[in-house]
Amino acid sequence: MRTPNRWMMLSLGMAAQAAGCVFMYGLPFLLPLLRQELRLTLAQAGLIVGAPSAGMLFTLIAWGWLADRYGERLAMTLGLVLATVFLGCAAFTTTPVPLALLLALAGASGASANAASGRVVLGWFPAERRGVAMGWRQTAQPIGVAVAGAVLPPLGSLRGALLAMAAICLVTGIAVAALVVDPPRGTARSGERTGSPYRSAGLWRVHAASMLLVVPQFATAAFALTYLVAERHWDPAAAGRLVAVAQFAGAAGRLFCGRWSDRAGSRVRPMRQLALVNAGVMVLLALAVQFGTTAGTLLLIAALVVSMSGNGLAFTAVSEMAGPAWAGRALGGQNTVQNLAAAATPGVLGAMIGQIGFGAAFGLAGALALAAAFATPPDPA
Repeated sequence: MRTPNRWMMLSLGMAAQAAGCVFMYGLPFLLPLLRQELRLTLAQAGLIVGAPSAGMLFTLIAWGWLADRYGERLAMTLGLVLATVFLGCAAFTTTPVPLALLLALAGASGASANAASGRVVLGWFPAERRGVAMGWRQTAQPIGVAVAGAVLPPLGSLRGALLAMAAICLVTGIAVAALVVDPPRGTARSGERTGSPYRSAGLWRVHAASMLLVVPQFATAAFALTYLVAERHWDPAAAGRLVAVAQFAGAAGRLFCGRWSDRAGSRVRPMRQLALVNAGVMVLLALAVQFGTTAGTLLLIAALVVSMSGNGLAFTAVSEMAGPAWAGRALGGQNTVQNLAAAATPGVLGAMIGQIGFGAAFGLAGALALAAAFATPPDPA
């Protein structure tokens, strides 16, 4: 078999993950439409926004097992096709509960790319280039959210936005089916991990730190547009463009962090240091918002960028700690704990914001980022 271009495989994996991220993490851009068309409170709309992440919780490890056993192409293609079907059905739903259920099923289906695309990076890239490659892979999320921010609000209707998401998933699924080549699955090399990686504490600690770091990421991503419109009186379209630009800056931050980790020869040390920076920026943001200073907007953008920049470090650490035999399941577990926090964050913080304001919610997110720095494990001996 001819060896495919590894960057082409990475690009296809990124496209698959970005297509899922458009609806999984781009739904906050539809919060004003959800509230207007379905007459929901911010907390109720936040629960619908979190529905795809909730759906992912039930299938991520299963998709990882499928990718470990049968290959990345099958897992990603099947998931994207199913997501297309559920999003298409959701577009013609006009009541909150069925809409949330269909979005949860779409999330459960689109989860396939989260585990399988990570295996593509692990399989086709050597360790000394894996940080940058995984950094590129992790830019799929901010790119997907940026596309959502640029495309969805101007459509002006919930149905049009959901149909656009379905079309993106369908086109990407066809490309993956036609072009992705699974990495070879040879016998384990000497010294390569084949048993369960969960017998040591390191992998558990990376999962825990990542779960905590999801809260500042989603505190800013889910409510940035709402804060700018409700508190700073921005036009929704202009606010969407600003958040989209921040997503691209966050994507560049992930590449920088991947290069940083390759040069440092460590994934967890940069992860810990970035968590401390994340905590500091979130606390400053909370203070600026609480006192109504004009610095709140700039600090919000800084918090958006910093909170998403280190995501690839955790995924690279998880894939390397697990080894090829367990990478799909471990990445599925990593996504599970992250999406557990992602599913809860919009609803919980939406209720918190409604009661005591944005400043307290951002302050809580900063405290959890600080806890993540202490949860991150030391470098392996």
